[in-house]
Amino acid sequence: MSDISAAVKIEDISTVKKKLSFDIPWADVKNELDSVYRKVGKKANVRGFRPGRIPRGILEAHYREEAEEETVSNLVNRYYWETLQEKEIPAVIQPEIEQKGIEAEKNFTFSATVEVEPAVEPRDYVGLELEKEEPVVTGEDLEARMREIRQMFATMEEVSEDRGILAGDFVTLDFAGALAGEPLKELKSENYLLEIGSKTFVPGFEEQVIGMKKGDTKSVAVQFPENYHATHLAGKDVEFAVMIKGIRIKKIPEIDDQFIKNFEKYESLEALRDDVRKNLEEEKKRKIAVAFERQISDRLLEKNAFEVPESFVERQIYYMMSDTQRRMVSGGMDPKKAAEFSFKLHDQLREEAAKIVKTVLLLKRIAGKEGLTAGDDEVENQIREIAAQRAQDYETLKKSLDKNNLVDNIRNEILNRKTYEFLEAKAKVTTVRNEKKNMPEEGK
Repeated sequence: MSDISAAVKIEDISTVKKKLSFDIPWADVKNELDSVYRKVGKKANVRGFRPGRIPRGILEAHYREEAEEETVSNLVNRYYWETLQEKEIPAVIQPEIEQKGIEAEKNFTFSATVEVEPAVEPRDYVGLELEKEEPVVTGEDLEARMREIRQMFATMEEVSEDRGILAGDFVTLDFAGALAGEPLKELKSENYLLEIGSKTFVPGFEEQVIGMKKGDTKSVAVQFPENYHATHLAGKDVEFAVMIKGIRIKKIPEIDDQFIKNFEKYESLEALRDDVRKNLEEEKKRKIAVAFERQISDRLLEKNAFEVPESFVERQIYYMMSDTQRRMVSGGMDPKKAAEFSFKLHDQLREEAAKIVKTVLLLKRIAGKEGLTAGDDEVENQIREIAAQRAQDYETLKKSLDKNNLVDNIRNEILNRKTYEFLEAKAKVTTVRNEKKNMPEEGK
């Protein structure tokens, strides 16, 4: 038995947490303390003594706290890390250390509590019973997408007839709100564009401007919702002075030969439809693939219950919050507000984060068990594909990935994909067809 083995007691707190308790003999503590004082003595600056010639008693009087702190640090690090290596303990975070310092002529004791990667032995992953949707694009799907394309080319036209506002109109208006007779700057706007019926304004406002004409003014009273984000307005009655400056309607073009002239790449309506159908098929394939992988993950988790380190879950939650924040900022939200919003999602993301962590660990173990690997050539090819998609130079992208330690992420993605493909090949897959009825295609 080694000195380390004799000095440590290992206790399993849970399947993902261990407590290592150390009892270091005073002789070892004294040797380390003497070594530290020798090092301190070479650099110490004490008046009346030359460095390296300062008596131990003088050093202790001036440097006791510093020397004992360094001795504790050295002992903790040496015994802790050597124990991890010798006992092959897969620690995943820095340990929580408990110690009461050094006492003369007494053993030094400390404990290190640490999370460890769970010992997962995946089972029942061959022969999973799964369903996979057939990527069918229906007439209804095609017409829905064609309607979306029509909306993209819609134009706004001023209402020419003398009529009041109708639901669906786009109205330009000035408004100024007052709370208890006091005008509020944040409730005032000019040339505000509002789609009537969109329910994007305070509840009750849009309904009250229906029937108004261009040039009309009106007082509109509303009550803000109890859960309104601005607390000083939540549940309060506010009166708006409103003036209508313009009424417009959305003009949606017909899908015909004239409409095709909006596109250089299509010579006919049929060519446009064929391309739209092809894009829909690709979208469906991607969505089905994502849903199918989630189904595999769910089946694996049903058959393999185990704990995961809290640090893994917290790290995944952080990634998810950061991704949410990034997407909101890309969408135009203020970075500070995006950060505040994403932080509030912390607890809501916990369950999904735990599932992701468990799935990753299971896939890793299955890949190892089945001898699946991601070679350097596969990683290189994947980086080249990413570079081509981004219209970026391969070497530049590779250096960036190396610098940010992201190459392993790509390797893991490849390995995960291979593992999913392996599980699908070994599964009992039933193909299901979307039962939505086909709609008759426009113009046919």
